Amino acid sequence: MRHPRRAMLAALLCAPSIAQAQANAQDWPHRPIRLVVSFPPGGSTDVLARLVAPHLERSLGQTIVIENRGGANGAVASAAVAGATPDGYTFLLDSGGGITNAFLMRGLGFDYATAFAPVSQMTLLPSVLMVKTGSPHDSLEKLIAHLRANPGRESYGSSGIGTGSHLSGAMLMRRAGLDAQHVPYRGGAQQMTSILAGETLFTFSTLAVPAPLIADRQVVAIAASSAERIPGFERVPTVAESGFPGFDMVDMHGIYAPAGTPHAIIQRVGDAVVAAMAEPGLQSRFTALGLVPRAAGPEAFATYLTTQREKMGSFIRSENIRAEG
Repeated sequence: MRHPRRAMLAALLCAPSIAQAQANAQDWPHRPIRLVVSFPPGGSTDVLARLVAPHLERSLGQTIVIENRGGANGAVASAAVAGATPDGYTFLLDSGGGITNAFLMRGLGFDYATAFAPVSQMTLLPSVLMVKTGSPHDSLEKLIAHLRANPGRESYGSSGIGTGSHLSGAMLMRRAGLDAQHVPYRGGAQQMTSILAGETLFTFSTLAVPAPLIADRQVVAIAASSAERIPGFERVPTVAESGFPGFDMVDMHGIYAPAGTPHAIIQRVGDAVVAAMAEPGLQSRFTALGLVPRAAGPEAFATYLTTQREKMGSFIRSENIRAEG
């Protein structure tokens, strides 16, 4: 049984820090806010940050300073934010690494599930399954029939081990009971070059990289990885409706704060993100990047993360997938 005097002393010692946190939350923000982006400039994650930042600045009344810290599928930026002071002046904008990295990488030095407070989901980021234009395997049905007749003889590319493009391909192989070789490349540009050069037969990719190739009819999209068809690419059927019910493999973007950040600040930023993602002027920009707005506040985002980590953790362990390096 806990001693009453010790309990009272503990409460008295905690009271100043609680009061200080509440005071800081009421005074917040009184200086620029740092948004650490988990990928280098130019990619969809960075572009999303720069599209949304002006709207957050207007809502919050402070400058948003974007800091790109790429590397290790977002783990470099995540480690920096995990160790930041939880005062509401540092946030992380990350993609699906926040769901999968814990299962793909050893020795991270922090726990994604406890090091961060979810602030808001921002998007879903579906992929498309592609083959080179002129390929006789220009539908999912034809591709699967060919792979089934040629077990182990064909290959598919990805932008790296453990990336969304790899996991989508691996999931399709499992669901269809197929055997094709996985060839990881260093990034989306090399991944698409492999398709054009005939080094690999097919690949999954988010739309930001292959969109110009699709428009120029160098590659053809034959299926979408998401549960629903992709806005702007509605002519492309989903894997799910092409014979694999329930297939739903998407990346996503979300904003996180270091664990311990005052809840009032988290809620305010979450509300600002949800409002920014609903801005009509941004919708066409999102579509061009292959982003599907799916804003959700702290509680809904936390639930989504739990569900997706259970799903992807089980799959990654069953396939014994480990990230490079």
